[in-house]
Amino acid sequence: MNNRESNASKEVQAVYEQLLEAWNNQDARGMSDLFTEDGESIGFDGSQSIGREEIFSHLNPIFEHHQTAQFVSKVKSVKFFNSDIALLRAIAGMVPPQSNDINPQVNTHHTLILVKKEETWRIQLFQNTPAQFHGRPELVEQMTEELRAVLRSSK
Repeated sequence: MNNRESNASKEVQAVYEQLLEAWNNQDARGMSDLFTEDGESIGFDGSQSIGREEIFSHLNPIFEHHQTAQFVSKVKSVKFFNSDIALLRAIAGMVPPQSNDINPQVNTHHTLILVKKEETWRIQLFQNTPAQFHGRPELVEQMTEELRAVLRSSK
């Protein structure tokens, strides 16, 4: 990876970190503003929101009426299709309120497609896919342990 790709990778990862920080702070506007005008979010339950305002309208009541779990994540890869389009893959777990450990039942794969417009990276697509590994509990445990290591190192 050359210097330009390294810097772009850091910029893309920073947008992802801002997305999770906004979730962890229950900031629907902060999350939705990270998307392109016609960006799309597909939630853990399959809910689909298209456009910043619809994403905000979907998230805001969730944050107003629920104390959400906190995301812990690990970026697995960042790939560039060209200098203005990137794919970020990560794994994530959630620490429920009043807990200090990850709930393996809601581990997830995060996939983001980001586009750079006017020197700013924005999310075109964020997909939050459950990582249940049906019939393969050892994979759930492996992912949970990987995320617990991230959680321990952040304390």
